[in-house]
Amino acid sequence: MRLYRLPKHTGFDDLTLMEAEEPRCGRGQVLVRMRAASLNFRDLAVATGKYTMSALPPDLVPLSDGAGEVVAVGEAVSRVKPGDRVAGIFMQGWIGGHLEPEHRATALGGSIDGVLAEYVVFDEHGLVHIPEHLSYEQAATLPCAAVTAWNALYGLAPLEPGQTVLVLGTGGVSIFGLQLAHAAGARVIATSSSDEKLERAQALGASGLINYKSTPEWQDAVRALTGGLGVDHVIEVGGPGTLGRSIQTVRPGGIVSMIGVLTRGQIDPLSILGGGAIVRGIFVGSRQMFEAMNRAIALHRMEPVIDRVFPFEEAKAAYHYLKGATHIGKVVISIG
Repeated sequence: MRLYRLPKHTGFDDLTLMEAEEPRCGRGQVLVRMRAASLNFRDLAVATGKYTMSALPPDLVPLSDGAGEVVAVGEAVSRVKPGDRVAGIFMQGWIGGHLEPEHRATALGGSIDGVLAEYVVFDEHGLVHIPEHLSYEQAATLPCAAVTAWNALYGLAPLEPGQTVLVLGTGGVSIFGLQLAHAAGARVIATSSSDEKLERAQALGASGLINYKSTPEWQDAVRALTGGLGVDHVIEVGGPGTLGRSIQTVRPGGIVSMIGVLTRGQIDPLSILGGGAIVRGIFVGSRQMFEAMNRAIALHRMEPVIDRVFPFEEAKAAYHYLKGATHIGKVVISIG
């Protein structure tokens, strides 16, 4: 079989396509023929050695997000069978409950080998069935970005119809947040530096649109759109450079879910105290969250937004494309 490895973590141009023996599954394990994988900004950090959430082993098989077909199962496997369409969960050990330190050591494409391979062995408990209406390429977008957005909206104080959600940008997590919030009957306000991207966000259900280049004090614009009340949820992907403004957009008791760190800056903690915001760090989510989200996706027949699909042989080009940050939604690599 073919797979990719990162011999070092000095850049994704070092990504190497290799040949290896097809793995075999042992007791409690499942062999999956991977059909598609998707990229996250985390994967750029892993490839360049800038990822700080876990130690990065050498010769790592990258990427956390992928979907495929079960081709064999080991002894005592009962959750899946050959022919099932499945996706791996981001942290193979996080089934439910609170995130514990030991779960981080089971993160695909970081602490352990990921899914950019033709065949991957999973523990049976590290898999979920994918919604029937989704293609493998669509399902491959779910494990990190979609589950992260679901956790942000439902992990602490579940989103309610009629509430307002602010999403920053049009990357994978933000677009999933927009789609999930819209499906739940919430109002969505979206920001972007591109009017074209804002038009796409509007087509997906966003009713408030703010270009943060032409409106640098975008937090005031968000407040104005809510009649001065503030939003209920913020999907905050920018990091310190935008977090302060995001905190200013929420109502007292509103939740700012901090997900990404794409910018740098300083935070005044008094803004949290004075505004009554809840700032919550999000690190993807559990299998139980993934399964709950899949039920919602299946019910609404929601389709993930894919910007571009690259063939397996052009994985490096997919990395470069993601780095360019011109995409809307997800960048996918087809493996089948």
